[in-house]
Amino acid sequence: MEARPEIVDIGPARLEGELALPPRPQGLVLFAHGSGSTRNSPRNARVAAQLQAHGLGTLRFDLLQTAEAAERDRVFDIDRLAQRLVQAIHWADSRPTLARLPLGLFGASTGAAAALRAAAAEPDRVGAVVSRGGRPDLAGRALERVRAPTLLIVGGRDLDVLALNQEAQRHLHAESRLSIVPGATHLFEEPGALEHVAHLASDWFITHLSTPFHGADHAHPETAFRPHAA
Repeated sequence: MEARPEIVDIGPARLEGELALPPRPQGLVLFAHGSGSTRNSPRNARVAAQLQAHGLGTLRFDLLQTAEAAERDRVFDIDRLAQRLVQAIHWADSRPTLARLPLGLFGASTGAAAALRAAAAEPDRVGAVVSRGGRPDLAGRALERVRAPTLLIVGGRDLDVLALNQEAQRHLHAESRLSIVPGATHLFEEPGALEHVAHLASDWFITHLSTPFHGADHAHPETAFRPHAA
């Protein structure tokens, strides 16, 4: 049985989103898209469909209003994007059917920085974070306060972003892993690359959202600062 999509309005800005819940969801993953994208990103939609197939609910929503998205400085305002993501977390917690669910964040490009800042702001609520071709470095000092297990997925040919992810990972004190998709570029447009991303993300969320989470630091030395070739 497929997930049931529902159009919702989130937070004080009434940001439009799509909530999809499979029967008896095992968790909820909020998506934070990157600059120049919207909740209708086909790449995030494909990842979301894979998560739903594994029993996870998904919430994809626009982090900015239409007028805001037209302003370049708003698109890269990580504080604002993170604030909107935190508002979405609070919105989910206000709905009885969602409040009980373990919660994860999936961020792409600048959305990854917003996801990490939101995870740092809500350490007792966010149970896992996944970044796809993200800019975790833009999260700044918030990286040191993230407690949720974090997976950084980067294309093997996206060398500049790979270097930024490697440096950002050094500032994460939580459990983390850097997974490299061989041969993939920034948008993972190569055959099979996005499917690889969806598989990695599904495994990460299923593993960490099914484990009781108490917001404690538990970095694993074997993965904390070593890229993992996926």
